[in-house]
Amino acid sequence: MKIGELAKIAHCTTETIRFYEKEGLLPEADRTEANYRSYTAQHVERLRFIRNCRALDMTHDEIRALLQLTDAPADQCGAVNSLVDEHIAHVEARIDELKQLKTQLTTLREQCRVERSVEDCGIVQGLTDMQMTAPRSRHTHLG
Repeated sequence: MKIGELAKIAHCTTETIRFYEKEGLLPEADRTEANYRSYTAQHVERLRFIRNCRALDMTHDEIRALLQLTDAPADQCGAVNSLVDEHIAHVEARIDELKQLKTQLTTLREQCRVERSVEDCGIVQGLTDMQMTAPRSRHTHLG
């Protein structure tokens, strides 16, 4: 099948497929005589696996590690369990960060209880005066 067909089946864009190929998550397809990519059912299965991992907010490195493990299907799954346990810990840390963010936003919102001019708005002033640290980013958000 061609790249457009694969994208339709996997509910993603052709750019996403090319990106996953470039990242080494999805093996490159064979080429036809006309130099079109030719994908197989194995590409569909692997792309679905990748997309499902991304839906669970896994990083490309986590997905890459899982894919390496799936390439040795007879091995024990302890490494898979460990990877998912680590991801759960990342999710828990992110939940804590989001709770802190909500608290900061609520505090900021309380600084403007009545409508007034923007220059006198407590939220705008709070945003100007607030000392915040940059959020940690651990993901590449394509696909």
